[in-house]
Parts: sequence; C-alpha cells; structure tokens
Amino acid sequence: MDREDSMNPNTLENYWMPFTANRDFKADPRMVVSAEGMYYTSEDGRQIMDGSAGLWCANAGHSHPLIVEAISSTAKTLDFAPMFNFGHPEAFRLAAQLATLFPDPLNRIFFANSGSEAVDTALKISLAYHKARGKAGKTRFIGRERGYHGVGFGGISVGGIVANRKQFNTHLPGVDHMRHTHDPDRNRFTRGAVSHGAELADDLERLVALHGAETIAAVIVEPVAGSTGVLPPPQGYLERLREIATKHDILLIFDEVITGFGRLGRATASEYFGVTPDLITFAKGVTSGTIPMGGVAAAQFIYDAVVENSETPIELFHGYTYSAHPVATAAALATLRAYTEEGMFENAANLEQAWGDAFHALKDAAYVTDIRTIGLVAGVELASRDGAPGARAYEVMKRAWAKGLMVRVTGDIIALSPPLILSEADIGFMTDTLRGVLAETA
Repeated sequence: MDREDSMNPNTLENYWMPFTANRDFKADPRMVVSAEGMYYTSEDGRQIMDGSAGLWCANAGHSHPLIVEAISSTAKTLDFAPMFNFGHPEAFRLAAQLATLFPDPLNRIFFANSGSEAVDTALKISLAYHKARGKAGKTRFIGRERGYHGVGFGGISVGGIVANRKQFNTHLPGVDHMRHTHDPDRNRFTRGAVSHGAELADDLERLVALHGAETIAAVIVEPVAGSTGVLPPPQGYLERLREIATKHDILLIFDEVITGFGRLGRATASEYFGVTPDLITFAKGVTSGTIPMGGVAAAQFIYDAVVENSETPIELFHGYTYSAHPVATAAALATLRAYTEEGMFENAANLEQAWGDAFHALKDAAYVTDIRTIGLVAGVELASRDGAPGARAYEVMKRAWAKGLMVRVTGDIIALSPPLILSEADIGFMTDTLRGVLAETA
C-alpha cells in the first residue's frame, strides 16, 4: 500500500458495526451516501425511501434546511460550551420550549446525548429523589419483559430483550420485571391500543407484594414497545400502572425515545394516551436524528425534592461533557420549529387512518401472521422458517432495499416508522413494495 492509500484506506474490515450481522453485511454492504426528505441515496446512485426514519429518529425528514442552517451557523460561532458551572443561553431556551411540549408537571429538563444515557439518568434521578425524601431504601427498579431501554448497564438491566442481556453477566442488582403484554391469540391484527390485557398491569401489584413497596424506586415502560416488534399497550393498561405506582409511592417512567416528537401524531405518547408519568426519557426525534441528543423531563416535585433537600452546593452529582452541546441544542430548536411551522405532528395524526388501512390490507400477503399499527408505526409479523427464526424477515429487509425501500427488522417482525413528512403516495409505495417482496421470498 502506497502512502496515499495508507492515509485514505478504503476497507470495511476495521469498523465493528453495532447491532449488525457484520460478516453478512461486509459480504454484501448496503451503503448510503446522502439523504434528503424521504429518501437516502445509495452508493450506487439509487433512491431508497426511508421507511424507518433512519433508526426511528429522522422525524422531520433528511437534510431539512432549517436544521442544516442551525447546525452550520452554530458550529461557526459556538462549537462547544461547558455545562458544569457554566452555560449558554440556547440550552435554557430549549429546556423552556421542551417544557411546553411535555405534560404538566414535567417541566424540568436534564440533557443527555442518547436514549441510553437518558434512561440511566432517569434511573439515577429516581434514586436521588427517594433518598432526598428520607426513603433511601427505595432502590429497586421494575422493568418489563420485551422492553428496550438502551444499552447502558442500567438500560439492559431494566430492559427485557434476552439477546441484549445474555452476553453481559453483570446487571444492576435488585431489578425485577413485569410480564410483557404481547398476546397474539387475543390481539391479532390490531390498530391503536389493543383490546385485551389491561389486567397485566396488576403484575406490578404482584411485585410490590413480593418485594415491598418500601424497596421499589420506579417502574419503567415504553408506552408503545418499539424495538421488540411494535407492541401497543392494552386499553387501560397505562392508566392502571399510573394508579398502582401512585398508590405505592413508586415513580412511573415512560421511555419515549421512540414515541416522542410526533411518532403517534402528538408531542408524546403520554398525550396520545392521556396518562402522565413522573419522568419521560427522550432522544431521537428531538433533533430529528441530525446530532446526538437525549434527556429526561422530570416532574417539578422531583426536581424540588432533590434540589431543596441537598446538603451540598451541587444537588445532583451526574452529567455529561456534551450535555446541551451548543450544536445539538441548535439542531433541537430548529427541529421543534420545523415540526410546528410545517404541521408535522398534525400530518402524522391525519395519516394514521390511511396508514393503518394500507398496512392492514397486507393481511393476505405471503407469510403474514399479524399486523399492528398505531400512529405512524407498523409491525408486520411473519411466520418463521423452521429452525431459522428471523431469517425470513432479514431476507425481506434485503430484498426491500434492492427495490428501493429501507425497513427495520426485529426477529421475524418488519417495523416501519417513516419521517412525518410522508404522503399517502409514500404509504402506497411502502405497502406495494412489501407485498411484492413477500411474494418473492421463500
């Protein structure tokens, strides 16, 4: 290798890719080189419709001019600002704007850099809150089977996806899990919240009886489980969790990293379902995926308890170097502006019916065993191949790419969650492509 090649290597070998079948990808890579609106451009120059908003995050579409300009201008004027004992004005402006989107009284915003960091932050805030009130024994967390809460040790501990846990032996102690709500025998081919399963919320009462309410700090759930296959909650389930948590002085955390910022046609799933938790984790759509950012919206009473009862000048010994990074903050402010000025949440709400109609029309497509839709999210579940679970959906994903559509797969479930700027014609392209690909798949 000559000097020029050594300075500009072109190889796939060095990058250890996340959540990827590395050997398979590197044998047949799927590369994108640019993006705009609803589309990626592949390395070979093809237009690929983004059916998954990147990774559930590009809600405003790609390369939105407002966001691009905000990022560019901020990088030129304030590339970094420390947030430990210093600050920059736009961070406070963003927190104030976010506080208007989250339900009362969740008006205290702590910034992180990802959904995983947001979850660990919410767990730590929960512990600090109870300790500040003289209830330091409340240290246990309750998660849920099939839950996904990022990849930090806190997140995989309260999470309930086995493959994300079994390679790593060390988890947080004192964590337990409620049963998941997936019940295909009673809830097959559904729209919105499913009809059966509200009684599963009483699993929290069972764990309270087992461990004692005096030991439990918080329960964390996704209002709609995304990464485990698009699982909407049963009707009344979230309301019942709220009642039980309040009864036993347990904080209720909604992980809205996926459901926040218009995915359900509302600012939050909390608003969509009419249930207010004590903390909400967010990321992804807050910057439309352009710059990493996450955070926690906490109820004011939580903030007040921690701050007012502190015996030290620093009330919460937690934070990140890049909390409220100036460029990320600018991207978030521009993203919120784009959502408002262009009515993206409203567009998502208006298309929910058409979205559901189009995807449920795939009921008779090859290998389809279940379809679940809510907001602008769809999960299309396929029959598994004998002895090869996940292989059929993975093949569908690769075939869809070849035909100009990017989708997500989890097991044998195809998940779609496009940018909120889509049209009915875009929905038709997605479902027509899937129907064709399924017909071609063995």
